[in-house]
Amino acid sequence: MDSTEEFRRERFERVKANSKNKNLLKATDSFILESITSKYSYNFFWMGRPIIQYPQDILAMQEIIWQVKPDLIIETGIAHGGSLVISASILALLEITGVINKGKVLGIDIDIREHNRVEIEKHPMFKHITMIEGSSIDDTVAKQVYDLAKGKQQVLVILDSNHTHAHVLKEMELYSPLVKKGSYLVVFDTVVEDVPDEYFADRPWGKGNNPKTAVWEFLKTNDRFEVDKEIENKLLITVAPDGFLKCVK
Repeated sequence: MDSTEEFRRERFERVKANSKNKNLLKATDSFILESITSKYSYNFFWMGRPIIQYPQDILAMQEIIWQVKPDLIIETGIAHGGSLVISASILALLEITGVINKGKVLGIDIDIREHNRVEIEKHPMFKHITMIEGSSIDDTVAKQVYDLAKGKQQVLVILDSNHTHAHVLKEMELYSPLVKKGSYLVVFDTVVEDVPDEYFADRPWGKGNNPKTAVWEFLKTNDRFEVDKEIENKLLITVAPDGFLKCVK
């Protein structure tokens, strides 16, 4: 066994052990709760744009994009545009290295605020980005998405908009057919199911009505996807437990 293979084997065993490390899991749960209260995820930027994500999830998306090598990334939820920019920048790196021909990021949001649109459109990565304003579960929006996806070799879908059960489930049903074997359907903020209701008292979602419950229902009738627990066990700190869905068929 060469040194690289040995490193991979050791890493696999460490990650596997994380899922049974009670002290580590307890510390993780404590951090998640405290970090939600302190709005920890609002502290970071990617290439100058605010990216409302945990650093661990940012790193996970980098690994997934490199592994999948998509030529189209579809993201629901835009906010300040940081997530669009990180996806676009990694696709640009894939282009530079000759791994893909031409990559595109498609962002969808029901309300693209004008100040955010201006900043995104003047960003150096905007040449890789297309935005659609409208509900991600609207039939006319879905048609635009499918039209833009025509001819693409590999599509990666990231859901991070309205976090109610019904909305996320509809998004999954609409866009999962675009995902081929080996790619991912990533559902963010499944962590809502795992924290006390009072943490989201001002939101229309909460325990029993959130992205994780939508994932669970989706998986009951869709055997093309399975939860990639290795990602979750590796990150520990993530807002997407049970949310990294790998297409296996």
